[in-house]
Amino acid sequence: MLFNSLAFLLFLAAVLALHASPLSWSARKVVLLVAGCVFYSAWNPVFLGLLAISAVTDWFVGTRIARATAPHGRKFYLALSLTTNLGLLATFKYGNFIANNLEAAAAWAGHPVSLPHLTLPLPIGISFYTFEALAYSIDVYRRRATPWTRFTDFGVFLTFFPHLVAGPIVRPADFRPQLESPRRTNRDGLAWGLALLTWGLFQKVVLADGLLAPTADVVFDAAARPGTLDAWAGALAFSGQIFFDFAGYTHCAIGAALALGFKLPDNFDSPYGAIGLSDFWRRWHISLSSWLRDYLYLPLGGNRHGVVNTVRNVMITMVLGGLWHGAAWTFLAWGALHGVLLVAERAARAVWTRLAIRTPGPALGRALGACTFLAVTIAWVFFRAPDLPSAFRLLSAMSGAEVGTFDVVRNHAVRAIAFALPLALVATHIRFRAQSIRAIVDAWPAPLRAVALGSMIAALVMFSNDNRAFIYFQF
Repeated sequence: MLFNSLAFLLFLAAVLALHASPLSWSARKVVLLVAGCVFYSAWNPVFLGLLAISAVTDWFVGTRIARATAPHGRKFYLALSLTTNLGLLATFKYGNFIANNLEAAAAWAGHPVSLPHLTLPLPIGISFYTFEALAYSIDVYRRRATPWTRFTDFGVFLTFFPHLVAGPIVRPADFRPQLESPRRTNRDGLAWGLALLTWGLFQKVVLADGLLAPTADVVFDAAARPGTLDAWAGALAFSGQIFFDFAGYTHCAIGAALALGFKLPDNFDSPYGAIGLSDFWRRWHISLSSWLRDYLYLPLGGNRHGVVNTVRNVMITMVLGGLWHGAAWTFLAWGALHGVLLVAERAARAVWTRLAIRTPGPALGRALGACTFLAVTIAWVFFRAPDLPSAFRLLSAMSGAEVGTFDVVRNHAVRAIAFALPLALVATHIRFRAQSIRAIVDAWPAPLRAVALGSMIAALVMFSNDNRAFIYFQF
């Protein structure tokens, strides 16, 4: 059930109506739990069983960890959570990838083998709800949280439909207080929530799918041989597309939750206005980057044990972060490239500090911001390319080293949009990097807000023919 579908709008209207009814808070939480299960089952009812396994396992584990007094008992139950959740994730997301590479390695060594492969598709949202379930068990193990007393509440947390399949990744400590007191739809929350839902759909349907995806699709086609200009058009188009697609989903999720009286964390904070890769990761997919920091990078030692260990920890975190996005060498390369850039940035910052160079002024800051966006755009090539040879071929074309066809993107207006829209996005992020979207919109006069909302709805009607799934649904 896609956010950008009539079925979802009818589903949301039904849930809102039940949520606004005079039912008790306990009954309305059951409604939310059932709604989450129905929403998830719309893709494949079979995979609801996997979600149930995670929910029951971590509910049981959290309770047993809290009751255990011996350290080995607590570790046993934590290991049970890690094994169950990561085992399901590894089987369904990485099983075929591992089997394919083992077969390739065996064939290269002259001993071909045939390994079993899963024929089921990847369960949608498994990467997201796995991390949320793990955060609960780990927090209880660390004594940073107490186990929930009602399974219904924990079930609502894992199955809350606005963020279920593509985030934001919600921490139990942030969501639990919102279940302890009744949540009601109010006029301001409903109005702003529906406005955010409209804005998110506009980003997805019009900007990402309608204006940028056609250029990215044709340039990143495995058979394409674009020239330098079209290669850059495709890379820039995808930089804009993935932001508008994922930020669009996030705004839909936050808006739908807000209409129900719940608050989800922001997942983007003007990332293309970042100065440096560290700043970029504080602004892009915030819920994932903070999860990796708190549950992987810091437990590995962070930057507390010398340069070598810090480099190791950064690379492990970024490579695993890349693989979290997908079981492919392209995602591993994307994560590794970001890791290398973060290490290089850390080294440059150390030299800068040692030489006691003063804080960069506005001009240098803008130059560093431009370099950051350039690096991110180049890295996106690995993220989007169907395979590594295609990625290197496109990078070669972007550098001018490979002569390709000028008119891969045959429409000059489409090519112009592929350049202009992402660059306008960068300029907007730079201009509003310290402001929230609510603060920006609240500063507008009411007639301007009405015109903007009406224009987005009109554009959605015009571009409503092609309902693509959100990019992050595949992760």
